[in-house]
Amino acid sequence: MKEKIAKWGLISILLLLIIVAYIPKSDTQKKEDISPVDHVNPYIGNISHLLVPTFPTIHLPNSMLRVYPERRDFTGDRLSGLPLVVTGHRRSSAFNLSPVQKSKFRPVIDYSYDNECIRPYEYQVYLDEENIKVDYSLSHQSGMYSLKFENEDSISLIVNSRNGAINWSMDAISGHQLIENGTKIYLYLLPERMPSSVQTLRKEVLKEGYSSSGNNACLVLKFPVESGELNLRYGISFISTEQAKRNLEREIIDKDIATIKSEGKQKWSQALGKIEVEGTDADALSVFYTSLYRTFERPICLSEDGRYYSAFDDQVHEDNGRPFYTDDWIWDSYRAHHPLNALIDTKKEEDILNSFVLMAEQMDRLWMPTFPEVSGDSRRMNSNHGVAAVLDAHRKGLKNFDIEKAYLAAKGAITEKTLAPWSGVPAGRLDAFYKENGYFPALPDGVEETEPEVHSFESRQPVAVTLGTSYDEWCLSQLAYELDEMEDYELFVNHSYNYRNLYNSETMFFHPKDEQGRFITPFDYKFSGGMGARKFYGENNAWVYRWDVQHNVEDLIELMGGTETFITNLDQTFNEPLGRSKFDFYAQLPDHTGNVGQFSMANEPSLHIPYLYNYAGQPWKTQKRIRTLLDQWFRNDLMGVPGDEDGGGMTSFVVFSQLGFYPVTPGLPIYNIGSPVFEEAKINLPNGNTFVISAENYDPEHKFIQSATLNGEVLDRPWITHEEVIKGGELKVVMGMNANKKWAADLKNVPPSGLTNTATLQ
Repeated sequence: MKEKIAKWGLISILLLLIIVAYIPKSDTQKKEDISPVDHVNPYIGNISHLLVPTFPTIHLPNSMLRVYPERRDFTGDRLSGLPLVVTGHRRSSAFNLSPVQKSKFRPVIDYSYDNECIRPYEYQVYLDEENIKVDYSLSHQSGMYSLKFENEDSISLIVNSRNGAINWSMDAISGHQLIENGTKIYLYLLPERMPSSVQTLRKEVLKEGYSSSGNNACLVLKFPVESGELNLRYGISFISTEQAKRNLEREIIDKDIATIKSEGKQKWSQALGKIEVEGTDADALSVFYTSLYRTFERPICLSEDGRYYSAFDDQVHEDNGRPFYTDDWIWDSYRAHHPLNALIDTKKEEDILNSFVLMAEQMDRLWMPTFPEVSGDSRRMNSNHGVAAVLDAHRKGLKNFDIEKAYLAAKGAITEKTLAPWSGVPAGRLDAFYKENGYFPALPDGVEETEPEVHSFESRQPVAVTLGTSYDEWCLSQLAYELDEMEDYELFVNHSYNYRNLYNSETMFFHPKDEQGRFITPFDYKFSGGMGARKFYGENNAWVYRWDVQHNVEDLIELMGGTETFITNLDQTFNEPLGRSKFDFYAQLPDHTGNVGQFSMANEPSLHIPYLYNYAGQPWKTQKRIRTLLDQWFRNDLMGVPGDEDGGGMTSFVVFSQLGFYPVTPGLPIYNIGSPVFEEAKINLPNGNTFVISAENYDPEHKFIQSATLNGEVLDRPWITHEEVIKGGELKVVMGMNANKKWAADLKNVPPSGLTNTATLQ
């Protein structure tokens, strides 16, 4: 009996050794095969909570060529052809491709589809009624479709320019599409097989011809039955069809689709590998790397073989060895997107800011752009926050752009252009009133707008304009200080307090005033202001704009009567009921989604609010709130983004917050500490250093910091400097399930705000 037990015991041990030996090898192999891009889920947020969803975009980091499947929304049952290029964030495709075997000829074929697979560098889909397998990949300015036709029938390709001209030159298709403001995008498409015939298509009628122009200008290329597989390579350009051809030849002309995919994956792995995170929460990894991927969607690089087209003066320029970037919605990207670039990709951020300066020089007036797109500066939203990106970069040591010209351009945009939202005209009477009285005046209810500087479809947004401009002028003052322009410094630093002029001490809200200096009454801080609260605020109501003093939180605390009241008001923001049914609330405030009380996680003016507890001695509440918001609103699912993501504007907040810190005040080189989500995160800095955030006693449920050290020294403040980060080292936090309310709670250690001299931070 003992011998049998010994025998079976030995067998069991051998089996166990085999299993143990096998499992680590398998796991190690799997881990080695996974790169950061494999965690990306482009479908996160593709179903919106109310307004604009995210788009599952296929592109390389900051590249000119971007595509995504065109459909009404994620649940749309039909694909509108196959895209060749998307010319800007949220646009429909310029040029469209429709392979056909069964359907009637139309400018764009609506396809039933299945088995769709999207990764940042590839797209696959099965057109199940046509029985066509689609495989796609791309480079920076060129792409390739590989189409496999299962039916034994003749093949046709419909190529639609949408709005422009298209031509067959006996071996390739060339053409252009007019986007807007005179901007054109050009196409050069080369089929691997030559067609048996080429015709034009107008509506649903085929005619003989090799060229077509106008709306839905189409060519139809027909191929014989034996060509059951068809490969198409194409290049795009904003300069010319000849340049589109050169872009194709430079990037992918001799490459198969597998090679293009492999190179694309490698480029994404390099870009996303700037930050390495580890933890046991797979969904958190997916949310993190998908958010980081979205920060590379904008702006886009327009340089082509050392030249670029600029819609800011409708000219082609030499780039002098520096990439030219555009498509940057600065109104929200200044908050976290630009600071993220300044941290992990300093050269790119310098090139972006250099592009801002070039845009200002190329326009009629030396004004910093506000919403630079491929078709020029659209001057959308309110305020002129390009100055914040300039100041933030300069104070973080980024020097490779002309700071003097940047200052003059920012000063011009704030002092010479009207402050009225969505308007690019020179300053008018309302701006003169602002300069004299320190606030943008509100128009009383029932009074018709007559000021020409106010855009015809827009309202004044006087509170949003006053608060935003107060911050912009603080940024101007700090740049003036850095440049030893002391007269300007004194002027703008005084203007940076203009938010005080709209503070209602009785209600502790920022309240619109008319030209006589009277608060508008009666007034509802939730709903006054009409659609989007835009008559007085902008997309968000007074509960959000109550906290829009990023540059001087200390003074905001004083206005409210001290830290205790400040904390009470913060708490109430997250607790205050909507005040109406969701139907009625969102019918008026459709951008104000992602609600926790009156806080809106879905709109960028709210992003800094959860970190404000740090300034009042209760950082544990910042830790609790940040982790709760991340868990509630940023998830690895189709509705995992609460609102308008804006191509990196919001997901930069997620990247910072999951790492454990956030730039509350761009222009002040410090970061507020929140609650690290991962067991370890490594930031591979451009200077060759590495900054590590590590969590001892890690568990996904442990959100509270018990204690912290920075490079082995005790850290008892809820903030760190940019200088401390870029020197490299380790921020080590001990985490726990319950709050340590004493950590970093001393009011002597709160984050600085409103400083004029950053030397004290070094």
